[in-house]
Amino acid sequence: MPISLGFGPADLARCRFAVSPAFETLSAVRDATGPQGPGAHGRWLESVRPALPGLGLEPIVLLQPRRGYTPDFLAPPPTAPVGDFDAELTRIAATPAPVVRREIELALRSAPPGSRDTPTGRLLLGDPAEVLSLLTQLIRAAWQTLVAPHWPRVRALLEADVAYQSRRLAEGGLDALFADLHPTVHWTGDTLVRDPGGDEHHDLDGRGLILMPSAFKWDEVIVITDPPWQPTLVYPARGLGNTFEPRRGTPAAALTKLVGRTRAHLLTGLDEPTSTSRLAHRHALALGTVSEHLGVLRDAGMVVGERHRHEIRYRRTELGDRVVRGR
Repeated sequence: MPISLGFGPADLARCRFAVSPAFETLSAVRDATGPQGPGAHGRWLESVRPALPGLGLEPIVLLQPRRGYTPDFLAPPPTAPVGDFDAELTRIAATPAPVVRREIELALRSAPPGSRDTPTGRLLLGDPAEVLSLLTQLIRAAWQTLVAPHWPRVRALLEADVAYQSRRLAEGGLDALFADLHPTVHWTGDTLVRDPGGDEHHDLDGRGLILMPSAFKWDEVIVITDPPWQPTLVYPARGLGNTFEPRRGTPAAALTKLVGRTRAHLLTGLDEPTSTSRLAHRHALALGTVSEHLGVLRDAGMVVGERHRHEIRYRRTELGDRVVRGR
C-alpha cells in the first residue's frame, strides 16, 4: 500500500532540496555493516571494511534497525542546501537528555528481541548525557572513515542530482519533477505518492517538503513526517551507479575496456534483479539507452530478463557473474 502526501497552495512554495552529511554518514554505517549493496558501492565497501572492526559502531548499528524507528536526533533535519558536517554534529551534541532517552527507547523497541539486555543495549540505556557524548564521537569517527575520504565525489553526485531535479522543476513544475524523481514516486493531482510501503496519508498543511537525495540510502525512498523534521522525502540520487569508478588494473576496469563503460556499469550493478526504470535512474540514463545496452548484454548471454508482476527485471547469468568477477 502507498504512502501519500497531500499538497496545498502554501506547500508548493515551501518545497526545497537539501543535502545532509550526517544523514549520509548514518546511511553509510548501515550499508557498511549490513547486506551488500549494489555493485556501485563495491569499491567503497572494499576500501572501508578493513577499518570497521576498530570503529566500535555497534551502538549506532543497534539504533538503526532494518525496519523500524531510528532516533531523529542522530541526524537532525537539514537547515542549509548543503549541510556542514561539523555544524550538524554540533546540533546532535546539543540534543536534550530527555529526547535522547525517549528516542533510544523507541529505537530499541524495533531492535531484535533481547537487544536491551545485551552489553550494547545496556550501554545505550545508561546516563543520556554520557550516551550522547559516545554517539557523537562514533558519528564523527564514522564520518572520518566511511564518508569524508569520498565526500568530494559524493557531494558532486548529490549536487548534480539537485541541479538536474531543479531544472526539471523549473521547466515543468511538480508534474515534471516527480515524474522523474524515482520509479516508486508519482504525482497525481495535488498528492505525491510513494508506492509501496504502508497505507498512510499525511496532509502537509503548509509545512512544505524537503527533497533530499542520498548516495548511501540506495535501496528505497523513505518518507519522514514526524517532528522535529519538516516533512522530507529521501530518495536515491540519480547517477549513483557512476560514483565509485573501478581502479585501474582491477577486473572491473578490464571489464570496462572489454564491453564499454556504460555496459560495464549496468552489468556490475545487477547484483539483484532490477527493472529497466531503476537502472535508468541509478545510472542517469534514458530508458531507451538502458534497453539498448541490456539487449546487447542479453544477446551475449550475460543477462536475462524475467517477468515480475507488471515489469521485467534483469539479472546476471552465470556467465555474467563470471565476467564481473574476472574469472
